[in-house]
Amino acid sequence: MGDREKNVGFAAALNIIFTVIELIGGFLTNSLALIADALHDFADSFALIIAWYAEKKAKKPATSKMTFGYRRLSLLSATFTIIVLVTGSLFVLTQAIPRLISPEPVNAEGMILIAVIGVTINGLGYFRLKKGMSQSEKVLSWHLLEDILGWVVLLTGSIIMRFWNKPVIDPIMTIGFTVFVLWGISKNAKEVLNLLLEGVPEYIDIEEIKKSILSVEGVKMVHDLHVWSLEGETDLLTAHVVVEDKYLQTPDKMRQAIKNKLEEHHIEHSTLELESEGLCSGKECIFESKK
Repeated sequence: MGDREKNVGFAAALNIIFTVIELIGGFLTNSLALIADALHDFADSFALIIAWYAEKKAKKPATSKMTFGYRRLSLLSATFTIIVLVTGSLFVLTQAIPRLISPEPVNAEGMILIAVIGVTINGLGYFRLKKGMSQSEKVLSWHLLEDILGWVVLLTGSIIMRFWNKPVIDPIMTIGFTVFVLWGISKNAKEVLNLLLEGVPEYIDIEEIKKSILSVEGVKMVHDLHVWSLEGETDLLTAHVVVEDKYLQTPDKMRQAIKNKLEEHHIEHSTLELESEGLCSGKECIFESKK
């Protein structure tokens, strides 16, 4: 079992256990913040299970039908997690807003105890997932960090309600936490969508890659350059590289020199087509010839 699979599995187990504790505690304390977050965590647990399954399948080797293997399942699990979290957050808002108008009394002492447990359990899951590099682990670890901050806020609010009878704090915390979750997920969703559309990963500067390739002795031009990632960790590149004719006599040496430069940009999988100046293909070559 790989590290990614173990990390996600560990976080899933913790989340499932705590969801049960939180749901029971929510009913006993009459806290909407706890009940709503329990429903939220239940959705999270389901998403974590799907993510764990996806990470497990992603380890399967490539086949004649799936030549890139199953690594992209990790990205699909991240997409599913985002959908679940957004849906859960919107549901939480529909339950919290009415309580702003008609606040209900809560058991602050019980909320304090559950909040302390929440910070501990989510903290363990966060630091485990934080070590991962896949997009799925990043999305899940970000959400666990949000949970930690949310529980810190809930703990603070519970202490305030313990000494001052202000039950309206419960729905206020719920709404504030949910808005924060949606804000955090929106940032991750942008990069996940970018990767699904095979865009250039945010941590890669394609212009710097061009400069690196052009810095190799004998390279005259780069065109038809494409960079994408399978899941935010495995990056790929294809390009046509125009080189001086004398370097075509040792093509493998030229390709290796370029590949060495690409590895500096986190690109370990590349397909390079070397072309002579006279046989350069592509629109960029046509533009160059007109100058």
